[in-house]
Amino acid sequence: MDLRNIAIIAHVDHGKTTLVDELLKQSGAFRENQAVAERAMDSNDLERERGITIFAKPTSVEWKNTRINIVDTPGHADFGGEVERILSMVDGVVLLVDAAEGPMPQTKFVTSKALALGLRPIVVLNKVDKPDAEPDRALDECFDLFASLGADEDQLDFPHMYASGRNGWADADLDGPRKDLHALFQLIVNHVPAPKQLKHQDEDFRMLATTLGSDPFIGRTLTGRVESGRAKVGATVQAISRVGQKIEQFRVTKIQAFRGLAMQEIDEAVAGDIVTLAGMSKATVADTICALAVDEPLDAQPIDPPTITVTFGINDSPLAGRDGKKVQSRVIRDRLMKEAESNVAIKIADTPGGEAFEVSGRGELQMGVLIENMRREGFELSISRPQVIMKEEDGKRIEPVEEVTIDVDDDYSGAVIEKITGARKGELVEMKPAGAGKTRIIAHVPSRGLIGYHGEFLTDTRGTGVLNRVFHGWSEHKGSIPGRRAGVLISMEDGEAVAYALWNLEERGKLFVEPQEKVYQGMIIGEHSRDNDLEVNPLKGKKLTNVRASGTDEAVRLTPISRMTLEQAIAYINDDELVEVTPNAIRLRKRYLDPHERKRMARQA
Repeated sequence: MDLRNIAIIAHVDHGKTTLVDELLKQSGAFRENQAVAERAMDSNDLERERGITIFAKPTSVEWKNTRINIVDTPGHADFGGEVERILSMVDGVVLLVDAAEGPMPQTKFVTSKALALGLRPIVVLNKVDKPDAEPDRALDECFDLFASLGADEDQLDFPHMYASGRNGWADADLDGPRKDLHALFQLIVNHVPAPKQLKHQDEDFRMLATTLGSDPFIGRTLTGRVESGRAKVGATVQAISRVGQKIEQFRVTKIQAFRGLAMQEIDEAVAGDIVTLAGMSKATVADTICALAVDEPLDAQPIDPPTITVTFGINDSPLAGRDGKKVQSRVIRDRLMKEAESNVAIKIADTPGGEAFEVSGRGELQMGVLIENMRREGFELSISRPQVIMKEEDGKRIEPVEEVTIDVDDDYSGAVIEKITGARKGELVEMKPAGAGKTRIIAHVPSRGLIGYHGEFLTDTRGTGVLNRVFHGWSEHKGSIPGRRAGVLISMEDGEAVAYALWNLEERGKLFVEPQEKVYQGMIIGEHSRDNDLEVNPLKGKKLTNVRASGTDEAVRLTPISRMTLEQAIAYINDDELVEVTPNAIRLRKRYLDPHERKRMARQA
């Protein structure tokens, strides 16, 4: 059977996972009466809840005696570490672009990685049946994008198709029959080359591990593409690190291959195929699994460095240990080290005291997903405000800068430009009409200036704006950037909040807690309407007397509160505040710093 390995890359919400669903259905991977969940490749609970792809996952389909291994990739730049690893396993990419929006920042990020590896793209213009679709403009923008990313002549001479992933059709012409995806299958088989590894089947076995997993029955597993040779169940192989150090020898206990959405056991892994091996105890991502006669490791793709760091600490509030079972620093450290082993875009470092850990990653969303997974596993944590990682070059301090693409109604474009180019020290790169009364704004903004900005942006645009960001490069430090302007309301008592007290506090600002909710000294219960912090008593009840009132007392009617999501809470806090995360609650509280810590933060700002 012929073999093809491809990755599907696209911006968030451009229809990538939906298209993979249709490819699986039309290839016969499912029975006709089989019940299959929508967005079947998004198998993780968080992926289904948020509607985004977080983890890169392979699958395979069979089409006219050709097996096509398809890797579904994350569309968000925060999970770029997933993309950079799996692109080394494929020989071609399908770039999916929304015909109305055109190529977006995350498209640019992943495409640059694919073009640098020499992969030849296929462009699929999706959602061409939408009323605001402009496929010709989107196609021109794709060509301009490839040219700006330094694509060679072969890559610029890319084939393209028009499609509707939800309706399950793709055609070479815009006015085609619009029946099925057969034309796309055929184009993949014709355009994507067969793995060059097929020519090396008689050599020694070598495989580069790109994904680490675990199975309750077979233990630790590693997934990757076999670069040369063959491996059989029961064979003894070795693991070599990227620097050439021999890690361990082990016996291959199981070999599994992707067949549709299921994993199928096979007896032999052959060069070119994407497989999962079991039996190792120490080998991890970026290691080379190979025959005992091999001495040199395979080249592993370098991973872009992290740009932000967040401090994970134990929960030491008065309410600690009431929700979660995993509260000790030792347990938190073990969980973070396990995460860093499988996620190469995350780095963990101990703080001097040993009670907290500095976790470095790509962005607030990546940190939010890790914290959310941990709280669901029963952890209690205290999380600091994200800090941008600075570097020193030639005696100058440099900081990461992100390219921000904003689609906003024309009426709000002035307010957005004023915010990002004023106090947040951004530089306007491009501004153009995007149709339908909207303006597209592209700017280069320091990562520091974007922390906590998204909530403010939604307020400024009345919830209609769309903001996308991607790492652009490094730039000289642009000076101090002010943080949150408003102060906070801080509880001065321990106990349960009283409705009457909260009712009297509403005129002071926006509240974060409801009646009967537990509060404690130092806990942030609201946002002050002024720029200073204010200590308040949310437990103060109404004074009762034996004098009968002439009329009935007014019923206490409180304004409904809006709960912050985890990412919003992390972005909201200042440097002297923490987010308390438990399985059942997200609370904000003050952190009282010692003088040395205050000086360090002042220097960093």
